[in-house]
Amino acid sequence: MYMESIFIKRTLAFIIDALIITAIMWILSALVYPLIIVTGIFPIFNVWLILLAFIIIVYFSYMEKNKGATLGKDVMKLRVVSLEGELTYKKAVTRNLSKILWFPIIFDLIAGSLSTGNYLRYLDKVANTDVEVHAVE
Repeated sequence: MYMESIFIKRTLAFIIDALIITAIMWILSALVYPLIIVTGIFPIFNVWLILLAFIIIVYFSYMEKNKGATLGKDVMKLRVVSLEGELTYKKAVTRNLSKILWFPIIFDLIAGSLSTGNYLRYLDKVANTDVEVHAVE
């Protein structure tokens, strides 16, 4: 029951964070698109996937390392914790690698469910981190 509850909370948090990342990309597109039209540098669109991957890693890693949670996790009362020492940027980046461009997280979840222990995601196991329900203060 607990694993189902936290899975639902983590999924909702991820959806909230995906909407935030999407909003950031829409804003960047709205700012850059007029420049692209005027200059005709349409090949710059090839860079958007790289930019998206960079924004995803920076957003998730920065928020989890410095705030203990992304905005989505905070809304869902979840916190990322290190199971060994302090939550470092290395651990934060490692646990978030599967979120790059969203699709690989499916494999992370499958690998996590097949691995031993109570890990929901395999990269949480690799980074020695977990997500816990945070009591309201």
